[in-house]
Amino acid sequence: MSDQVIPLARVNFGPEEEAAVARVLRSGWVTQGPEVATFEQEFAAFCGARHAVAVSNCTTALHLSLLANDVGPGDEVITVSHSFIATANAIVHAGAVPVFVDIRLDDFNMDPQLIVQAITPQTKAILAVHQVGMPCRLEAIAAVAREHGLRLIEDAACAAGSELFADGAWMRIGKPIGQAACFSFHPRKLLSTGDGGMITTDDDAMAARLRLLRQHAMSVNDQKRHQSNAVVFEEYTEIGFNFRLTDIQAAIGRCQLQRLPVMIARRRDLAEKYQRALSVIPGLELPKDRNDTRTNWQSYCVLLPAGADQRRVMQAMLDAGIATRRGIMNAHREPAYAGGPHAAGIRFPLPQSEAAQDRGLVLPMFDTMTEAQIDRVATTLNAALQTPERKSATC
Repeated sequence: MSDQVIPLARVNFGPEEEAAVARVLRSGWVTQGPEVATFEQEFAAFCGARHAVAVSNCTTALHLSLLANDVGPGDEVITVSHSFIATANAIVHAGAVPVFVDIRLDDFNMDPQLIVQAITPQTKAILAVHQVGMPCRLEAIAAVAREHGLRLIEDAACAAGSELFADGAWMRIGKPIGQAACFSFHPRKLLSTGDGGMITTDDDAMAARLRLLRQHAMSVNDQKRHQSNAVVFEEYTEIGFNFRLTDIQAAIGRCQLQRLPVMIARRRDLAEKYQRALSVIPGLELPKDRNDTRTNWQSYCVLLPAGADQRRVMQAMLDAGIATRRGIMNAHREPAYAGGPHAAGIRFPLPQSEAAQDRGLVLPMFDTMTEAQIDRVATTLNAALQTPERKSATC
């Protein structure tokens, strides 16, 4: 293995984040408090949404968004299997059934033309994913949701800063076309707080309910209680959750948000360099924006040539000191969904989803990546794809 390992991703923290954490530690308030409130305001403004509600991670963001849209037992939610399993799990956590539809290979996202066939009298919502940061066909999906009276929630875990041309103008993902959009701040994401999540919405009542549910449904939050000059007894009007973000995480997030446009610009430059370096490899299919999208390039996922041995290619890359991941997983192939009560939503063939997992290869992508590293990834991948016959033929 090479002495210089190229990781799949690398968190971009610097002295600004260190100073922000120190400031919060000195303040004496480290749980959900003023830093979270400011982070919410700044993130909402960045996305162009009326509200942003910070939570502990994107899974809890999805869970709360479904509950706040009255999704529960007996309901069905149309989504994709081709996503990290948290997408489907959040639907199950809400007591509903995830019904899987297939994707398109050109952007790894839900095929809007397949939604209508999945709608039943039990369908309550559509959970659309912006996979690996590439915006889905949101306008077409929203049109189906409106026509059939369905709620639309976006799993925008990877898509902070990605843009979509909609209603005649460019907008950032997070300006909800539907009811809510949910983000992740996991270390693999561009904007990271170590872990964490955010929900954006334009619905005042929904935002208020989300804030209630994330903190045990406490009628008066602890910050207001501690700041009050009078004794306050809070009430707990329903069963809520402990899904809060801390002020330490929010302080980091505020720094990351300031740098996000620069990080995105850098990744777009790296994606262009990948395009040039990889375009010479026969049969390799490269990701690209549609005319109506500007992805943040949270991940760079290629499709291997038909017949390529994915595991062998990944092992060859690993042996050369380059980390990769296989294509995004499919929930319907996992034991938790393939059998038993949670298999109820596996009703349609999902050939494109399975092809994306079987042929997909996620290559290293991080802000500090160099052109030399991209060339090394491309050269190693090209060599790994050569069959013994082709190698001997070219000797």
